[in-house]
Amino acid sequence: MEWKGRGHAGATPAEESLEELAELARTAGADVLLRIIQTRTAPEAATLIGRGKVEELAAAVKEREADLVVFDSELSPTQQRNLEKALGSKVIDRTQIILDIFASRAHTREGRMQIELAQLNYMLPRLSGHGTEMSRLGGGIGTRGPGETQLETDRRRIARRIKKIRDDLEGVRAGRSLHRRRRSAVPLPTLALAGYTNAGKSTLFNRLTQSGVLVDARMFATLDPTVRPLILPSRRRALLSDTVGFIRNLPTTVVKAFRATLEEVTEAALILHVVDAASPHAPEYVAHVMAVLAEIEASTVPQILVMNKVDRIEGGSVDTEALRHRLLGSRAGIQAAAVSALTGAGIDGLLRLVDETVPFDPIVRASFDLPAGDGATLALLHEFGRVIETRYDGDRCQVEAEVPESLKRRLDRRPQ
Repeated sequence: MEWKGRGHAGATPAEESLEELAELARTAGADVLLRIIQTRTAPEAATLIGRGKVEELAAAVKEREADLVVFDSELSPTQQRNLEKALGSKVIDRTQIILDIFASRAHTREGRMQIELAQLNYMLPRLSGHGTEMSRLGGGIGTRGPGETQLETDRRRIARRIKKIRDDLEGVRAGRSLHRRRRSAVPLPTLALAGYTNAGKSTLFNRLTQSGVLVDARMFATLDPTVRPLILPSRRRALLSDTVGFIRNLPTTVVKAFRATLEEVTEAALILHVVDAASPHAPEYVAHVMAVLAEIEASTVPQILVMNKVDRIEGGSVDTEALRHRLLGSRAGIQAAAVSALTGAGIDGLLRLVDETVPFDPIVRASFDLPAGDGATLALLHEFGRVIETRYDGDRCQVEAEVPESLKRRLDRRPQ
């Protein structure tokens, strides 16, 4: 649907949003037979779309023998029931198809709980109006009406289940907080990959960590977060987390349900905001991700804009600063790197930029006076730092090195 007079600067055209909905439908396993757009000044209360468009859509459903109609706008329970009756087919909206995709992709216990919570929250207000279909009682004098008793039973059962899942997810949050505290005691900074779905996050994740995470062109291929170690050019260790891809109009229900997972982003030391720089819609994708980051209170976390897929940009050479300005506009304080996760171009420059930007456990230059036979400490310096010079004087070894500050503190406390 597209509403006249309700657009704003940078608004996404209805055609583009509908194309994304079609991709969601294909990801869920549907065959797209027809796309229809209606422009109105305001939604119709009973059916969202106008009466004439309902009749046109009903004829198209019958002609193509379609068994499912997907609306890009969120439907109220009443609108959904009225449309199903008028069209003679199942009717769902954007939120339902996203939840369906998420349900098929969640593999961890936490992911399945989050999906169930989102589905139950979505289902609860839609229980009313099913009448005798949900009743185990008959009508009659002295009763509250067909369907009412079973409806209340279902509501209470769903409410109890929602409370249990929320309590379990609070336990997940507590566990994540404990793991983060342990990691910060090392300290080991966490970097979070975030970005629009299909921006190439999983390919970049595999390139940076030499991992084998699933890479799939379908939307939301990576749902459960994955964390792997990453070695920076300074030899510092970090953890890299791959998260679910964002999407325009991401349902609030989903954002709330995935709070525990998204905390990996809010608690990160640095966000690597990945965008498909070759897409003509890249500036809009950046804006949508920025909006979601603000919604989950992660907008203050330091960011690097990773302009991915530069190998697909026509012309070959890339003006990084011009590309950054096209994607970020007047936003200040965000550095950018142009890369191709597929070919590896620009990856070394990105790692150097990350190394310079990670805000804690800074690299310091220090001198160490070691016993000549202390091979363990010398190995530590080579593994976690950059040894600049090594000199031997009798039974002593003088080492000049650049190391993480935490390692220097640890070695300074060792017995001489």
